[in-house]
Amino acid sequence: QLQLVESGGGLVQPGGSLRLSCAASDFTLDYYAVGWFRQAPGKEREGVSCISTSGGITNYADSVKDRFTISRDNAKNTVYLQMNSLNAEDTAVYYCSTMYTCVIMATALNFASSKWGKGTLVTVSS
Repeated sequence: QLQLVESGGGLVQPGGSLRLSCAASDFTLDYYAVGWFRQAPGKEREGVSCISTSGGITNYADSVKDRFTISRDNAKNTVYLQMNSLNAEDTAVYYCSTMYTCVIMATALNFASSKWGKGTLVTVSS
């Protein structure tokens, strides 16, 4: 089963920025839509953003719109999530997954198609 590896998390102050990376090591990511998801302590996993194979279609959860930007570099087999203006509500473990298609975030979990990895922890705190 396909699996991606997340990296780039860490501790950041409110208002700060982080860039997460999602890499594939043993398959070509070009052929897949990719989504970012997160799970905060005590909460269910939720969709954050996704990007189509070409990068021409992106979707964002309302809570991160205008603060987060998803992008992909197919030459590097990597998808990124640039996170700006972080706040405490963004604290979570962030996961990425291939998706059957990039859809609105309310239904994104149903379209995740790869095995969940360990994720990367983002902690926003002063």
